[in-house]
Amino acid sequence: QVHLVESGGGLVQAGDSLRLSCAVSGRTVSTIEVAWFRQGPGKEREFVAAIRRYRGGTSYATSVPGRFTVSRDNANTVYLQMNILKPEDTAVYYCAAGMGVIDSNIADGFAYDAWGQGTQVTVSS
Repeated sequence: QVHLVESGGGLVQAGDSLRLSCAVSGRTVSTIEVAWFRQGPGKEREFVAAIRRYRGGTSYATSVPGRFTVSRDNANTVYLQMNILKPEDTAVYYCAAGMGVIDSNIADGFAYDAWGQGTQVTVSS
């Protein structure tokens, strides 16, 4: 069973950077898809970024390319580097794991089987 724990959230000012971490246990990250989603106050959950199994291809929401970067390391952790943060990036950020997520479903939360508890990111203006 895959277990995920997010960390790295906090309160920052607009223009600052943060790096979120998602510690994965139960499966090697290179064999699963791992995605980041977020849910802002009063908003629905939305896809942010994903990294695919094996070769590590990445996908991003149209609102974040060039500002956010998803990556993974050999310590079974997936990261979300967030730069030039904006107040509208304020949300609870979740990482999620899926096994065999096809490209057409990469941004669909229902394609993922395991979720972390979330980490709060607050960006002040």
